[in-house]
Amino acid sequence: MCGIVGYVGSEPCARLLYEGLQRLEYRGYDSAGLAVHDGTEIHVLRAAGKIERLGRALAERPLPGTTGIGHTRWATHGRPNETNAHPHRVDGVALVHNGIIENHVELRRRLTAAGARIQSETDTELVAHLVAERMRGGLDLLAAVRAALAELRGAYALAVLARGEPGRIVVAKSGSPLVVGLAGDAAVCASDVPALLPWTRDVLALEDGEMAVLERASLRVYGPDGRAVDRPLRRIDWSPVMAEKAGFKHFMLKEIFEQPRAIEDTLRGRLDRAAGDVHGDEIGLDPALAQSVERVHLVACGTSHHAAMLGRWYIERLARVAANVELASEFRGRDPVVGPRDLVVAVSQSGETIDTLVAAREARERGAAVLGVVNVVDSAIARMADATFYTHAGPEIGVASTKCFTTQIVALLLFAIWLGRRRGTLPAARAAELVEGLARLPAQVHETLRATRQLVANLARRHADARDVLFLGRGPSYPVALEGALKLKEISYVHAEGYAAGEMKHGPIALVDASVPVFVVAPRDASYERVMSNLEEARARDGRVVAIVTEGDEAAARRCEAVVEVPACAEELSPVLTVLPLQLFAYFVADHKGTDVDQPRNLAKTVTVE
Repeated sequence: MCGIVGYVGSEPCARLLYEGLQRLEYRGYDSAGLAVHDGTEIHVLRAAGKIERLGRALAERPLPGTTGIGHTRWATHGRPNETNAHPHRVDGVALVHNGIIENHVELRRRLTAAGARIQSETDTELVAHLVAERMRGGLDLLAAVRAALAELRGAYALAVLARGEPGRIVVAKSGSPLVVGLAGDAAVCASDVPALLPWTRDVLALEDGEMAVLERASLRVYGPDGRAVDRPLRRIDWSPVMAEKAGFKHFMLKEIFEQPRAIEDTLRGRLDRAAGDVHGDEIGLDPALAQSVERVHLVACGTSHHAAMLGRWYIERLARVAANVELASEFRGRDPVVGPRDLVVAVSQSGETIDTLVAAREARERGAAVLGVVNVVDSAIARMADATFYTHAGPEIGVASTKCFTTQIVALLLFAIWLGRRRGTLPAARAAELVEGLARLPAQVHETLRATRQLVANLARRHADARDVLFLGRGPSYPVALEGALKLKEISYVHAEGYAAGEMKHGPIALVDASVPVFVVAPRDASYERVMSNLEEARARDGRVVAIVTEGDEAAARRCEAVVEVPACAEELSPVLTVLPLQLFAYFVADHKGTDVDQPRNLAKTVTVE
């Protein structure tokens, strides 16, 4: 979500670093900064807001030097302002960081007790204090960074300068991406390939636990054991636009395959696996509210509305609080009954969706507390809400939402677990099972995408000429059916409808014949037997039935034209897995038809008009 660039060479580097950060703007950010070593001192320049502000500041205050690091920040710890912007400088150390340090609370406590003067709200500044502490003890920069890393838990990509070591950058990586390369007589690093393409196409992606030392015309990589790593650089043949897409044909496909990382980022620092619970600090709600709330209203639009439907299911099931979900565009118009004993959850990818913003604002004016579930830091809903729970999906460029949907589901489930534990309605053993299931979820998403991609592509070619497609599901699979239909409509312009499977016989079954593909979302859950009966109803009318099932379901395979299998998991987690083949199906149908996948007609990424 953040961007890092670094340069060591013979050219003045401040403007080069700034241009590198501009090439990482697509990753999202709320502030930016540079640190440049002039051979004697490290100079830092930072600015909140758009990167152009940093550019104007740089024009007014040029930074001399041929060694430097730059950063665009997407706030996780601390508000998006200049004080919290990177780089952070402590004594003679300047540092930039992507990721989240999970043990930041205990580190802050230890450093403060030792007399450290911590200026910002960030977890990153704490790492700079750790490195400076080691260097005061006599270690060089490489050894000091390695020693500091031993105290960290969480994810990081780091680039570090030291006043006493001009012409050197030390970088380290665990969990967050970092690539390094050689460009003539310069060594460079970045969080993503696009920043490096104007300098070099010869790069190396660091593995978790690796560190590197960048010096002029020199690049040395070290493994977790401190030994030198001899791994060749890889030649990148992408164009800059292709690099932003990481080799995928469209941003949407890239974002579908980013979902394991996006879900992992959404979970990072929020699961307490030892206690079988959810850390509630980032939710930001007073735990007393969990006891006093009498109703929860979830308001959202489009894909976020489907996630909110699952949120209602989670909240009622786990926290035993009456919950309703409503299209935000309808909420205000019906003069809703909300008050001080209510909690309104506003779900929006952009945090700027005007219908959702207006609905949440009206509820707040009537005395309700508002929780925003959004992806964009300091967005309108985040600023208006009493508390905000960020999804950490990263920038989503494709108009049709994919990774924002699955991370919203995960965030709402985390919230429901937190709420249920504090209300005493969710047994500890059941919470622990869900927490462990969530910890395994990113790997299951990765495996599902890997295993189903070609099968679904073949299904898409087979059904690409269908004029109508039905999607059916029960319980938590009903919102998945709605989402599958919406995705297909959005990007392929094929007429598709999602229904609660039990409602098919009340009308939609009249549409079923041999020309209509019917996708049935049927994992093995409490609704399995009933949805199998609905599947048979479609089959009896010659519908071309495709089922999304739990792996090993041979009975379903015998009843369908095709099945797509997903791993077994808890019922609460199944929507994250069963929606993946439907996302892929919509993508491959659209690609086959030649529509504009990333920017479908008539649609906008952020809807800011009512």
